[in-house]
Amino acid sequence: MTIFTKAIRIIAAALALLMAVPMTAGAVSSYQGYVYDFEGNDIYSINPYLFLTSIDGTDMESGPLKGPEDLFIARDSTIYVVESGNNRVLHINAQKQVLGIYGDLEGDGALNGPKGVFVTENGDVYVSDTLNRRIAKFDKSGQFIQDFGVPESPLLPGGFVYSPSKLIVDKRGYMFVVSEGTSQGLLQLKPDGTFAGFFGANHVPYDWTRIAVRLMASEQQREQLSTVRPPEFSSIFQDAEGFIYTTTLGVEENQVKRLSAVGVDTLNMNGSQTYGDLYLPIRNNQELQTAIVDVSVNANGIITALDRTTGRLFQYNKLGDMLFAFGGFGNQDGLFKTPTSVAESPDGMIYVADQTRNRIDVFYPTPFAQLVHKASELYVDGKYEEAFRPWQQVLELNSNYDLAYYSIGKALYRQQRYKEAMSYFKIVGDQADYSNAFKEYRKIVIREQFGSFMSVLLALMIASIAIRLIVRNMSARKKRQEGVRTL
Repeated sequence: MTIFTKAIRIIAAALALLMAVPMTAGAVSSYQGYVYDFEGNDIYSINPYLFLTSIDGTDMESGPLKGPEDLFIARDSTIYVVESGNNRVLHINAQKQVLGIYGDLEGDGALNGPKGVFVTENGDVYVSDTLNRRIAKFDKSGQFIQDFGVPESPLLPGGFVYSPSKLIVDKRGYMFVVSEGTSQGLLQLKPDGTFAGFFGANHVPYDWTRIAVRLMASEQQREQLSTVRPPEFSSIFQDAEGFIYTTTLGVEENQVKRLSAVGVDTLNMNGSQTYGDLYLPIRNNQELQTAIVDVSVNANGIITALDRTTGRLFQYNKLGDMLFAFGGFGNQDGLFKTPTSVAESPDGMIYVADQTRNRIDVFYPTPFAQLVHKASELYVDGKYEEAFRPWQQVLELNSNYDLAYYSIGKALYRQQRYKEAMSYFKIVGDQADYSNAFKEYRKIVIREQFGSFMSVLLALMIASIAIRLIVRNMSARKKRQEGVRTL
């Protein structure tokens, strides 16, 4: 891509941003949305979400929120908030009305530093009661039912410390629990709380330096080397299809995974992918590391990941393609201090818990975000012709949105419109897909022009033969004439 082309695209994107101001109802945002192009450059984009309101509890009968740690949004759009500072789970609606409180002041139902909540379809509330080292279960009225304490099994490693932080419950009643400090994977517990095994463990990344050191070290030295443990999960989410999404701290790639029923990552099937910012700020001469602390997935498979390092939210489609980034750190509305959890309601609202500011910020999608979501969902579902026009509309608003060019190119390719696809792949510098489209286009050209080619070839052959005969006749005539002169 030439510098001139980039400049034109940046100018067009700026004009699109100015034109799109009326679409956001005149709202002024404290942050600027952006995307990454196919060369890894961050490009300003129309804001996908704008701040709507905040929930801090000061105007609710339950009192101010204190240390909101986790969010769960039910199918009826009501919100369950884990307050580690108040040792309770608060059930509210979007109008800030209190619907219920889970966690007794004393007795078996008293919570101590809870960090996670999951609500089943029948209204049972499961709470990760972290400091009490148990899972507490309440019915939908708030009545304590039972708890599931420290699991016991010979499969658990020596020195195992149970510290449940996040959890989900599948349709069978099995609990999948993130236990802080556990690197073997998610704890899978049966409905009665007994240990069923580890699930979907992370793997230790290959490190040739570590392998070389171990090969050269003596036996005594190898014993002194610290054992490298797999990175542990930080959060968990279950989508409408039953897939389990996990987030992992301390890794540079595949921070978000989508686990199948057998624990296989189906989100990063094509290799490694980086979630969050590609370029992070430097502090104390060291580049900070992405820390995806939570993830939420809507009914259409749109993934929203929360990065604690930058305070930003990142959205991806089912294929892992980045759609937007927005948010950040600050004191203004729409910015965060210590974001801990993200959840999306069925009507598309994004809720983010901020532990330091003791509140929940609510964001609504802009028309631009809704358009991108529609186009992406149609494309992911294989409805390429239906996705074509929405992607074109995206480009009319933001001509610098590379995913739209790429998706249109792929759609054209699948429609066997290879020449047009080549032009879109060229814009984003996608050499591999451009090459594939060129090969297919070349085949079509050869096939379509085969008759003409053969006609021309035949004409050339006939002309060649005729020329040879003429030359031969002329040569023979010349020899005869030379013979006559000799006589």
